[in-house]
Amino acid sequence: MEKRKLSFWQIWNMSFGFLGIQMGFALQNANASRILQIFGADVHELSWFWIIAPLMGLIVQPIIGHYSDNTWGKFGRRKPYFLAGALLASIGLVLMPQAEIFIAFMPALWVGAGMLMIMDASFNIAMEPFRALVGDSLRADQHTLGFSVQTALIGIGAVVGSWLPYVLTNWFGINNVATENSAVPQNLIYSFIIGALILVVSILITIFTTKEYSPLELAKFNDEKEHQEAMGETTKEAKLSDIFTDFAKMPETMRQLSWVQFFSWFGLFGMWVFTTPAIAQHIYGLDIHDTKSPEFQAAGDWVGIIFGVYNLVSAIVAFALPKIAKQIGRRKTHALSLVLGGIGLISMYFMPNKEALLFSMVLVGFAWASILAMPYAILAGSIHPKKMGVYMGIFNFFIVIPQIVNALIGGPLVKYVYGDHAIYAIVMSGISFIIAAFLVTKVKDNVDTK
Repeated sequence: MEKRKLSFWQIWNMSFGFLGIQMGFALQNANASRILQIFGADVHELSWFWIIAPLMGLIVQPIIGHYSDNTWGKFGRRKPYFLAGALLASIGLVLMPQAEIFIAFMPALWVGAGMLMIMDASFNIAMEPFRALVGDSLRADQHTLGFSVQTALIGIGAVVGSWLPYVLTNWFGINNVATENSAVPQNLIYSFIIGALILVVSILITIFTTKEYSPLELAKFNDEKEHQEAMGETTKEAKLSDIFTDFAKMPETMRQLSWVQFFSWFGLFGMWVFTTPAIAQHIYGLDIHDTKSPEFQAAGDWVGIIFGVYNLVSAIVAFALPKIAKQIGRRKTHALSLVLGGIGLISMYFMPNKEALLFSMVLVGFAWASILAMPYAILAGSIHPKKMGVYMGIFNFFIVIPQIVNALIGGPLVKYVYGDHAIYAIVMSGISFIIAAFLVTKVKDNVDTK
């Protein structure tokens, strides 16, 4: 028995919720550092606040993957998890930029950091089942298309999220500076509220348009023994501790990809955390500790614009990735994309003005598109369908561990090694991408022979 071949629009609807998830994620990536600095965080402390994000992924995703593998009810297998994650993330989005309303109980910085933790935990609850849903629902020959469509929707959502604060100010005249009532500009507060609403609506679209295979149906796609187990003839209760056993038995391809992921996400984390202070200082000529001036807010809004550019490019490139991979292979496609992204990040040091940064982000867009699609497409072919959820969760270890490492050392590097010049953290991110490009050429791909 074989899985049915899905149409493009069925695949689109299956991943549509990722548009909302990534819109919220983009709002966080482009603005969390700025908001935390407004609340009083020092630039050298930013990476320590951001450590919350990968820690939540490290803890949450394997657990969610394990339980979603072993869940089936009237609401489905994966759907209950990404719905719950979306609802919780929307709460964090609404409250983070408005943390000052809790100032009677605790400092706004603590509340803001707490909301960042809630958002990241919730994004992880929602994201992991979406990755597994593609593996569950698509035939092997549609995996690359499935993850590429997911990447395109991620890019579209991220563009909207990244550009929203700038658009609200420049198109609708909403204030982008502090007021007597709020240290966080109104354009950010409204952007986060809009992001929360779109997140919930997009998740509901996926829930109501997508049918999941039952455990029995999935078992029929494999062998008779699994079919018997699904029918209850030989049942073994899955335990949470099985995660550790599964980790020890991970496929060889997954082990090799772990190093590619390490250097890819080490670079991404550095870009997300330090781009705002780097651009404010290196391009706008501001003091690295100047966080209250209108010029700093303008720099922050421009970071949203350039982040939107790399996400827009990724959405376009995502549609081309399956064709490129078919011609030159998935590993070479990923390696080439990472090299382009590395050049883009390094080039930011040499750019003479803010407009020139758009070119840098175009190159980063190629890397981002590939990072979101190619490793998962390569990995899916090496994972047993029965373990799709837990291994997608374990694979997240190799996304969050490099971010934790960067979170611990990033601030001290800026302060003690880079002489308070955050732009060098961006250059290091570019070098990290290029290292990842070399390592991906050594990965074993069960499908890709090119």
